[in-house]
Amino acid sequence: MPRRPPTPRGKGLFGEAPSEPKPAGAAYRANIDGASRGNPGPAAYGVVIHDGRGEIAAKLKKYIGRMTNNVAEYYGLIAALDYAESHGVRAIRVESDSELLVKQMRGQYKVKSEDLRPLFERAQKMSKAFDSFRIEHVYREQNREADALANEALDETEGGKPKLPAPPKSASSAKSESGTKSETSAKSGSGAKSESSPKPEPRKIQARFRGGVLYLLEDVELPDGMVVDVSIHLRPKPPA
Repeated sequence: MPRRPPTPRGKGLFGEAPSEPKPAGAAYRANIDGASRGNPGPAAYGVVIHDGRGEIAAKLKKYIGRMTNNVAEYYGLIAALDYAESHGVRAIRVESDSELLVKQMRGQYKVKSEDLRPLFERAQKMSKAFDSFRIEHVYREQNREADALANEALDETEGGKPKLPAPPKSASSAKSESGTKSETSAKSGSGAKSESSPKPEPRKIQARFRGGVLYLLEDVELPDGMVVDVSIHLRPKPPA
């Protein structure tokens, strides 16, 4: 039987000594919020990101168009994850006051909305790129900074109502308008009564019905609480 070579005293008695683990970087914290005035209506998100020392690293806000509250929440989550990934953050904890978003990301709720599904799948894929990802529900009072940013983004867009550009006028129509105005002023000077302006024609806007909500496909400036008449004309779905 071959003899084993001698070893220094104590060496190998307890196996190789484990290497000292590298300390993991402190997790960043992202508070996210989404706001929609009308739900669906003008929408925006707000994100406040704190670094590992608890100091504010970034504030993000953006108007995203006519969306629902839940869609805006997911936009905020994706913006937070995108910022963290692009800045080399390896561990992140997200805080949101949306119980629906938190439980969907944790797998406790199913994603039934077709509008949320692609956003959910994108957020899930992005979250798996981190060494550590956690998402937690917090009360609205703990999420005030993100909520304020989302509302700032809406306020900066004319009170949450995006300004629609006026259609361009041709030279002939401008000239015609100029002539009409001068004629009207001349008539009013001679004592003639000005004619009342004609009643505007109703505007037709396309909409899509999904998940119990009727989504307008164009932005419309309407005051809150305005009641409108809706005529529904069903169109067959185009072939796939």
